[in-house]
Amino acid sequence: MGRLDSYLRGLDPFLSRPVWILEVGTLVNFFGSGLAYPFLLIYLHNVRGFGLGTAGLVAAAIGAVGVVAGPVVGPVIDRVGGRSTVAAALAISAVGYSLLPLVRQPWEAFLFAGAIGLGTGIFWPSTSALLVGLTPARKRHTAFALQRVAVNAGIGLGGLAGGLIATTSNATSFTVLFLADAATYLAMIAVLPFVPDPEIEASAEPPGGYARVLRDRVFVSIVGLNVLFIAFGYAQLELLPVFAKNHNGVSERWIGLIFFSNTMALVLAQLPVARLVEGRRRMRALALMPAGFALAWLVVLLGALWLERSAAALVFVGASAVFGLATCVHGPTQGALVADLAPPALRGRYMALSSVSWELGYVIGPALGGLVLSTEPLALWPIAAAVCALSVAPVLALERRLPADVRLTPG
Repeated sequence: MGRLDSYLRGLDPFLSRPVWILEVGTLVNFFGSGLAYPFLLIYLHNVRGFGLGTAGLVAAAIGAVGVVAGPVVGPVIDRVGGRSTVAAALAISAVGYSLLPLVRQPWEAFLFAGAIGLGTGIFWPSTSALLVGLTPARKRHTAFALQRVAVNAGIGLGGLAGGLIATTSNATSFTVLFLADAATYLAMIAVLPFVPDPEIEASAEPPGGYARVLRDRVFVSIVGLNVLFIAFGYAQLELLPVFAKNHNGVSERWIGLIFFSNTMALVLAQLPVARLVEGRRRMRALALMPAGFALAWLVVLLGALWLERSAAALVFVGASAVFGLATCVHGPTQGALVADLAPPALRGRYMALSSVSWELGYVIGPALGGLVLSTEPLALWPIAAAVCALSVAPVLALERRLPADVRLTPG
């Protein structure tokens, strides 16, 4: 018992109260995301009758708008700080999700997805800059780990609840999901007054804008690799629900459990992994993630080939858990590394371009994945697995190009 108590105390990230308040708001917000986003493609395809290719393009439009919004908001963050821009992002996304029940034509779906993408594109660099400003450098890896716990716990619990609510035989059930999601965005706005906006650090020289950021070849390489991770990893997980339902007859309740297993695996393992990587080489840890993604997609392929309904769902639940465990190294390595590479006066711009890599991945992934699903569904998973497996080598090769003082996770 004493050893268990000591172990649990050792997982305490020792972060400030404002960081904890921010992550409580994040948990509530992403509970709403878990309610709505896993069922977006099912809503568009099975309820509104859009083709899978069109539905995939709607999901891709969210990322496409985010690609534009992120770089635009980066300089604003550097001037005014992250808290105000986080609030604006949350309000915009709330409007987008509250309008989704009105969708009847594809153009309406693209329009409302654009609003969601605008909010998302502003949210991620803003909240990342705010989190970094609230956290000393030696604790950033744990701060990003805690953020991922909040995000994934919210998505997992929301996905579980959404699976109990959503049914394609009743379009109103999706209206409930989308309006509840919009409400959680407003709930996070309500906690922001309790989170101080860190002082913006003055620079002794002109910042130099994005041209200076793009001259950081190490950072650009990290961003490029992250596009692959998102496009062929995270984005394909978002396509798993519609694939599982339409190819293997998996019910909405099982889809909620698929997302719940993914997020709970991360929630339970994230802080222990963050502690485990302390003092270790960042890129070696990061390379475990795409390797784990490749394994997860091969498991999905095997389940899809041989099983149906509940049996297939159980395999997808296991693959989703493997995927969740693999993502545990992402926040403590990639997110904290970007923060350590960024000069204070350019932090907003670095975070904006880092967020763009996520948005680009969510453009490429759903667009390609939706196209493959509409033509040869089973081909998606070996393709995604191959790209993830091949990305391991460049991740490891990047280590020797990192500045010596950021090669190891602080600890």
